[in-house]
Amino acid sequence: MAVINSYEAVFVISLKQGEEAVTEIVNKFKSLIEKNATVENVEEWGKRKLSYPINKETDAYYVLFDFKAEAVLPAELDRVAKITDGVLRSMIIKKDA
Repeated sequence: MAVINSYEAVFVISLKQGEEAVTEIVNKFKSLIEKNATVENVEEWGKRKLSYPINKETDAYYVLFDFKAEAVLPAELDRVAKITDGVLRSMIIKKDA
């Protein structure tokens, strides 16, 4: 039997391609997580100013996912985030039990 852990994932999404692209990326990660895990909460923090410019952008769209999954899902999410155009940064952490 696989061990289920609690995770948090934050995605910082570029606003350069427009609102439709942001919605597309959010839905992409939401469906990927829902397929392989139990989603506890999705918080769309919206457009925020970045602390420092990333790829000459000063604003980005933030999304936080809380979910429970097996240990293999965070690695897959990280891989997909790295190859997805429009994702400036992502961070996935395991929450304490």
